[in-house]
Amino acid sequence: MPPPSPRVLVADDDPASRRFLCDGLRSLGAHVTDCADGVQALRQGRGEPFDLLLLDCRMPGAGAREVLAALRADAQARSAGSLAVASSAELDSTEQRSLLACGFGDVLRKPCGIADLQRLLARLPGVTPVLDDTAALRASGDASTMQALRQLLRGELALLYQELGMPVRDQAALDDRLHRLRSSCGFCGTAALAAEVASLQLRLREEPHAVAPAIARFRSAVQVTLQALDT
Repeated sequence: MPPPSPRVLVADDDPASRRFLCDGLRSLGAHVTDCADGVQALRQGRGEPFDLLLLDCRMPGAGAREVLAALRADAQARSAGSLAVASSAELDSTEQRSLLACGFGDVLRKPCGIADLQRLLARLPGVTPVLDDTAALRASGDASTMQALRQLLRGELALLYQELGMPVRDQAALDDRLHRLRSSCGFCGTAALAAEVASLQLRLREEPHAVAPAIARFRSAVQVTLQALDT
């Protein structure tokens, strides 16, 4: 039996952004509820158990920070413990760190792409497995080939994890490396990691001077994948 569709609340006062986010999440299999201001978002979050809260930083009534603070402080709120993501068109590294310190599990800069939404959904338990044996077998052809490819991937990821612990000096080389890694993910059944690869590539190309938070998130995804490969 397939896992249930993740329940997502999208709160954004911009109609175009809200429509893209809702359509994109639905195309990825999510069940989406949307609203246009912070008051509605707070009401929805208190009354329904969402898996993911996608909250715009600036909305009428209350912004993302205020909505999340109110939900976390309300023990009766059904989405008090949900993964919360703050979205904004203006997110520098200082603001990102501030939002994460406020309790947000992630941040989403707009405009975003489908890969960014997939990355967020991949963080939810039971949505996208870290290792998908069915997909890997379909791509590689047989179990022995799958295991051999995963061993190669494990070596690459272990090296990459170590290297990303230091400042990245050649972003173009990293982008090329990520391109090759994305192909390996397809053969090894690591769709969640592939989404993180795509997200980091986007940041490297669009925000080359503010990629530290994205690299940190990607390094965490690499660590999770390594742990899965070792079990």
